[in-house]
Amino acid sequence: MPRFSSLRDFSLLCLGLALLHTRSFVMAVNPIIQTRFTADPAPMVWNDTVYIFCDHDQPGAATGFNMIDWRLYSTTDMVNYVDLGSPLALTAFSWASYNAWAPQTIERNGKFYMYVAAGQSNGNMAVGVAVSDTIEGPYTDPIGKPLVATSTGNIDPTVFIDDDGQAYLYTGNPVLYYVKLNEDMISYSGVVQNVSLTTQGFGARPNFLYNAEKPTTFEEGPWFYKRNGLYYLMYAADCCPEDIRYSTSNGPTGPWQYQGLIMGEQGGCLGNHAGVIDYKNKSYFFYHNQGNSGGGQYDRSVCVEQFEYLSNGLFPTIEMTYTGAPQIGTLNPYQRVEAETMADSFGVQTQPCSLGTQNIDALEDGYWLMVQGVNFGRGSGARNWTASVASNTNGGTIELRIGSLTGTLIGSLTVPSTGGWQNWQTLSTSVSGATGVQNLYLVFRGEPGFLFNVDWWSFSK
Repeated sequence: MPRFSSLRDFSLLCLGLALLHTRSFVMAVNPIIQTRFTADPAPMVWNDTVYIFCDHDQPGAATGFNMIDWRLYSTTDMVNYVDLGSPLALTAFSWASYNAWAPQTIERNGKFYMYVAAGQSNGNMAVGVAVSDTIEGPYTDPIGKPLVATSTGNIDPTVFIDDDGQAYLYTGNPVLYYVKLNEDMISYSGVVQNVSLTTQGFGARPNFLYNAEKPTTFEEGPWFYKRNGLYYLMYAADCCPEDIRYSTSNGPTGPWQYQGLIMGEQGGCLGNHAGVIDYKNKSYFFYHNQGNSGGGQYDRSVCVEQFEYLSNGLFPTIEMTYTGAPQIGTLNPYQRVEAETMADSFGVQTQPCSLGTQNIDALEDGYWLMVQGVNFGRGSGARNWTASVASNTNGGTIELRIGSLTGTLIGSLTVPSTGGWQNWQTLSTSVSGATGVQNLYLVFRGEPGFLFNVDWWSFSK
């Protein structure tokens, strides 16, 4: 895994700004995931929580994508994200062997259906479906074969259930297809329908002379949804690099009316892929770029922006930013907080925990994570901090600081050897000065080498 820098060089974002950003001065939450490279975000709101399904770039790929599983994250405040691990891997599909691409998940009749693109042994991409009884998975293949497997264009599936109960799945590059899914969500009726990519529906491609087969802007990455009676088809456009554009319709299968640009060519990546949700009366636009240190064409990172639709329901132009979406509310520290919850971090990695969920691991001296907007309350505030820790070495120390990496030290916890990386002990330490709403930094200190793992933590009064 890459060791992420405490600086994010957003010259990579190609915004024309030669800025080096030190996070102890300005709060930054984009990219929202720092522990690994992620891309092709598919946000979903379920039970008052935002879940982000995405694919996963294995680091170090120099000439192509190396992607073997899909990842899942959640948030309730749009800044602190919880790593929920991998709900699905390529190995779940007997027919797939490479390119774990672009997921999207939807719920129906108490089950969750995850649609993905993956490579077959014949060299063609196909759309597969996996199902789970819970949103967090694990997901399994219910049909043992691809769901949609034409000769071309089977990537980046997007799924939507209309008000009348009919479900639709769109997919495509360089063509655009849709199918009408049956109620079981693992089969479809009729044939795969080819969408006519007219200039009225998808705009004229500025550089079409260089690619006569693609005279319109549509490239890939469709995202299909309905809002206030209007159907939206958002997609990655042109190539390369790609921007994000969209079309609208009064019906789920068109005819489509081209509406224009949402996000321009930014972020340094040749491609982009976006998803949109409404959450707690706000609208959010997810995308990816190569904004994490060490990022590149095959090492991408998910970001988010809050936006407002125009009065006529159309999109404004959305720019990539450092700060991303503002926080909704605050985080309650007087409950169990998974250690893999963070708004920002340096060096931190995650892994499956023997007790369930994930834990942060491979921590070394100087690594840190930040949890934003922690509400300690008024008065004396927090008095104790408890954490579940494990170490197979001499351990180390966890410094608790507020405000910044060098901010007020409110307490520290000494972590001894526990006899194994998954031999968990629950330890506590006293704290003082933790009042009000603060950004909390966990700074890890110790001898060279791996120090300890952390599963969860909580404060008490």
